[in-house]
Amino acid sequence: MNNMLKRKFVIGGMALLMIFGNFACSNTRRSIAVEEGWDLLGETKVNFVNDRDVVTVYNTNRYTSIRFKVENKDIYLKDIKIVYQNGDKLSPTMDDKVTANQFSREIELGPEGKSIRSIDFKFRSTGNILKGRANVLVFGKRYARPY
Repeated sequence: MNNMLKRKFVIGGMALLMIFGNFACSNTRRSIAVEEGWDLLGETKVNFVNDRDVVTVYNTNRYTSIRFKVENKDIYLKDIKIVYQNGDKLSPTMDDKVTANQFSREIELGPEGKSIRSIDFKFRSTGNILKGRANVLVFGKRYARPY
């Protein structure tokens, strides 16, 4: 009887380990649908006070324009600076409110495409602090060589 009880505990423990192992190994990342011709360059969370964040781009692809998608909350975008791989900078005039779950306007980088090193933002979330922070996704439109 004692061996039978031990066997049940071992089998039950192994079953629990398998169940918890499946949950622990499951993918917690979400999937993002990206339009054809656009790449996800990075993302950042936005605080409620004046926030400055830098999104570093880890590829050398060339892009003709960029835009942002805001998730969860509206943001107020005050300033943006795009730093190219060669060190040149672009600082378009920005003073926009971007609504949650919407795209910002496109910022044109040039028809020949530019390689981006980083994007420096100055922004803040709007609304109630109890409802969480906004998430900003940065997309770049890939340069397509003319044939």
